[in-house]
Amino acid sequence: MSTPEERPLPVDVPLIQIGAAAESDGGGCGDSCGCAHGADEEEYECGLDPALAALLVEAGLDPVQIEDIAYLALSEDLDGGVDVTSAATVPEDAVATADFTAREAGTVAGLQIAEAVLSVAATREFTVERHVDDGDQVAAGQTLFSVTGSTRDLLTGERSALNILCRLSGIATATRAWADALEGTAAKVRDTRKTTPGLRALEKYAVRCGGGVNHRMSLSDAALVKDNHVVAAGGVANAFKAVREAYPDLTIEVEVDTLHQVREVLDAGADLILLDNFTPAETEEAVALTDGRAVLESSGRLTLDNARAYAETGVDYLAVGGLTHSAPILDIGLDLREAEF
Repeated sequence: MSTPEERPLPVDVPLIQIGAAAESDGGGCGDSCGCAHGADEEEYECGLDPALAALLVEAGLDPVQIEDIAYLALSEDLDGGVDVTSAATVPEDAVATADFTAREAGTVAGLQIAEAVLSVAATREFTVERHVDDGDQVAAGQTLFSVTGSTRDLLTGERSALNILCRLSGIATATRAWADALEGTAAKVRDTRKTTPGLRALEKYAVRCGGGVNHRMSLSDAALVKDNHVVAAGGVANAFKAVREAYPDLTIEVEVDTLHQVREVLDAGADLILLDNFTPAETEEAVALTDGRAVLESSGRLTLDNARAYAETGVDYLAVGGLTHSAPILDIGLDLREAEF
């Protein structure tokens, strides 16, 4: 399973910035932007501000991927046109400050990602004042960060930035509730691949912000032998053996639903065992049977109310798909005010 440190570093790829004409040196980039444009360049390439990109890398995120997601979100919102309401009602040279403010208490995630969205939306330079960090628990009414720039740009990027920020903060808040429930035990809550297509890296990042840990990022990171693989292979031991022979150096996790299967995969040499729909009592038996020979993960039947009972059996992980597929958003809004210079 890959960790943030093991994932590929970002690479330079072209990205057209919304609102910035290709023939112009203008746009939302500041003096520090790493734009490449000149007589010797084959094409105009514009990346995020290097300082912002560095923060994303530090968080285990790829700035190029974040920039692409921002571009996609804004392209969907503009649909090849312009923000007609802002263009009609806001003077072109108007400047304002936008305060991104929590409407309810929770754990915040995605602040720099929201900044990236605004950066891609920007046609002029803007400044950011950061008040909290990802992973912080915030109160209702608390300002998360403030952006001063073109009023039109702020309004154009508002919904796309908030959609991502609210979604990721909701995941972080849900994860924090599970992490708090497990506090004092050795167990950790971790996610699954039940993520929004295209947003997996972001949503798994939000899980980390909430105090959880990540399962595999993709089908190629590690093997997870589930019930359908067992059926196809003719048995759990056969399935494990087939994967081990094909990928001898890969971490293999096997899903089981009986204690007999636990014995089978232990004898086969499984690295991790997923205990599917075990009761706490059955989980405790599996922990004793395993005796440290494999990492154990509980899945199914898990709720916040019984999370601690499972954790106290000695299991290593609680797999909770709901962290990403069912977490409600954290309500965050944008409040516009007159800019102060």
